[in-house]
Amino acid sequence: MAEPARRPGPAQAVKRFWADVTVTPDAGIALDGKPVRTPGRVPLILPTPALAEAVAQEWRAVESEIDPRAMPLTGLANAAIDRIVPDPARFAAGLAAYAESDLLCYRADSPAELVARQAAAWDPLLDWARATYGVEFVVTTGIMHQPQPPATLAALRQAITAQSPFALAALSPIVTISGSLVAALALAEGAAGAEAVWLAAELDAEWQAEQWGEDDLAAPARQARRRDFDAGVQLIGLLR
Repeated sequence: MAEPARRPGPAQAVKRFWADVTVTPDAGIALDGKPVRTPGRVPLILPTPALAEAVAQEWRAVESEIDPRAMPLTGLANAAIDRIVPDPARFAAGLAAYAESDLLCYRADSPAELVARQAAAWDPLLDWARATYGVEFVVTTGIMHQPQPPATLAALRQAITAQSPFALAALSPIVTISGSLVAALALAEGAAGAEAVWLAAELDAEWQAEQWGEDDLAAPARQARRRDFDAGVQLIGLLR
């Protein structure tokens, strides 16, 4: 499985050392006129002016010390350049693996209300994929692995492999957090909204919280997932 495309935090805090942040003519970022580079020492050049401006805003917003958690677009851009550009097919293959056990294909057999919620949230996404890619899915109950048709896996693999390195960086947290390649592709293609995909991904957790209450550790973890999810969604929008 692919790891989320995010930049790890620095070993020690880096204090703000610049006064001015500008976007260069080639859609790079400059601090006091000096180009920003990725951790891999590659120039941080963005594929769209909108993304370049959004990344620049993250650098402008730094007050005293760099906090990578407050700079998610910068982190995803770094990942795209350093980790994905050298071998996009390999990175895409990690995301494609999620098609083999896509969340949307594993359903509860009871209670009836949960079954109905899953069908209402998940069936439209599978229907979209069936119509878009001409594939079929094996939908089952329980958690025992059920192989998907080889043609389905091949079509979804082709769809994710066709994405650009920056799109792969954006989709990485969405796929890994939701557990669904289908839902992430639907979002990327504009067939599903971000909130619908988020609610589909969190449906089972929401159900459990309704039944038993949410424990003290679940809420912060959910907030962290939502931050990473939203960063991926934002990046997708800035690539258009």
